[in-house]
Amino acid sequence: MKLFTKLTLFITLSKMAVAGLFILILPLLVEDIAYKYNDFYLREQKKKVLQVIQKNGIDAYLQGEENYGSYTMLKEEYISLEPATSLSLHDTIATVRRLVEGDTLTYRVLSHQLQASQRTFLLEIGKKTATISQYNKPLQRVALYVLGGLIIITIVIDLIFTRLLLHPLGKIISTRLLNRRFPFKTQAPPIKTSTTDFRYLDESLVELMTRINAAFEKEKEFTSNASHELMTPISILQSKMENMLVDTATDEEQQKRILGMMKTLNRLKKIVRALLLISRIENDQFPKNDTIVPSTLVAEVMEELEHRLDEKNLHFSSQLTPDVTLPHLNHDLVFQLIYNLLNNAIKYNKTGGSIRVTDELLPGAYRLTIADTGVGIDPRDIPVIFDRFRKAPRDTEEGYGLGLSIVSTIARYYHIQVTVDAAIDRGSAFTLTFPL
Repeated sequence: MKLFTKLTLFITLSKMAVAGLFILILPLLVEDIAYKYNDFYLREQKKKVLQVIQKNGIDAYLQGEENYGSYTMLKEEYISLEPATSLSLHDTIATVRRLVEGDTLTYRVLSHQLQASQRTFLLEIGKKTATISQYNKPLQRVALYVLGGLIIITIVIDLIFTRLLLHPLGKIISTRLLNRRFPFKTQAPPIKTSTTDFRYLDESLVELMTRINAAFEKEKEFTSNASHELMTPISILQSKMENMLVDTATDEEQQKRILGMMKTLNRLKKIVRALLLISRIENDQFPKNDTIVPSTLVAEVMEELEHRLDEKNLHFSSQLTPDVTLPHLNHDLVFQLIYNLLNNAIKYNKTGGSIRVTDELLPGAYRLTIADTGVGIDPRDIPVIFDRFRKAPRDTEEGYGLGLSIVSTIARYYHIQVTVDAAIDRGSAFTLTFPL
């Protein structure tokens, strides 16, 4: 999973968790706020009553009576003044029940004792609890709408910020890792970023790639030079051995030994030539201006290998589309690629087996498959069969472990994807996917 996807999930889930927790405690919060606002309202009403009494006297309410009481039409609020026996300067607010005209109602009541006209009075200002909570649900709905809007806005802002923040990292991955072909011939310019960590990562990757490229160039140079230098003494030795063979003074036993040494020299020459070919491919010394017709190329390869089919009584079949052309290739290299795969299909096949070549035209690609009924390959060995001088443990045929390495090198040179489907004693199928 990509880092941006993980951050998106974390941002979304964390905000959803906060929203869920808020929704759970929202009724309690709204109710608490409503009661606190109601208590504030009662205190403000008390201040107004006390201002009226201070200005106009207690008779402004009592009007000659012993006590005073007043209710709103729906009995939602009331105010009362009654004589009290003691004086307390502290207010008390409590939820109490009151009997009003035969109805028992629950009120939130502020009680305050005051002294006026040398008498002590108890002032009560109450508001029905039902009216306090009547706006709870609308308030909760409004709060949820506001919360939902804020969450959406913050998620969008967070995602935009996260995308901008991770944009340099995406460029580092795409320019340094994904869209690079080894060996690295050019280095992309430094990534512009204000994040120190990303800048350090970019510089470290550039330095690492430079070191890898330098080491690879040294390896290629050594392989090329060593191969060239080896060819000269090999040719000299081969010439001397040929002269010794034609010498009449050489007896039969010596000739056999010389022939054995020449056979070893020929093997060494093949190895050196293979290494030279790989080095030339890796040094980009082959043009890419040929157009290949796969059906024609396979026929050319089989002209050279046809005599080997009879040695094992093998059946060869080719079902290729005749009008397919592959541009921007090199005929000799692709010939060598197909030759090595068909040669292996013959070498490691069973007596009386078969070789089948098929193709498939895909959107943007051409797929060529070479399948045989040979000894097969252990699936565990498939990752190493393309390495130089590496042979599968079951490979008992004479070889040097360079044929498939050449195949892999040519495939990488032309961006050809090579896949292998094989099993022990069930044959092998090598599939080449050419980009069009």
